Amino acid sequence: MGLGNIGFPGLILILIIALVVFGPSKLPDIGKAVGSSLREFKKATKDIMSDDEDKNSNK
Repeated sequence: MGLGNIGFPGLILILIIALVVFGPSKLPDIGKAVGSSLREFKKATKDIMSDDEDKNSNK
C-alpha cells in the first residue's frame, strides 16, 4: 500500500485535516512552499540523471 494508492477520497480527507490544523489563511502559503519544494526536487533529480548519463556516455 504505497503513497500512489491514496485516491480522490483520501486527498479530500487530507485537505480537510490540513484546513482544520493550519486554518484557511495559511493554506496558500503551505501550497506555495510544497510546490516550490517539489520543483526543486524535480530539478535536482533531473540534474543528477543528466550527470549520470554524461558519465556513462564518456566511458
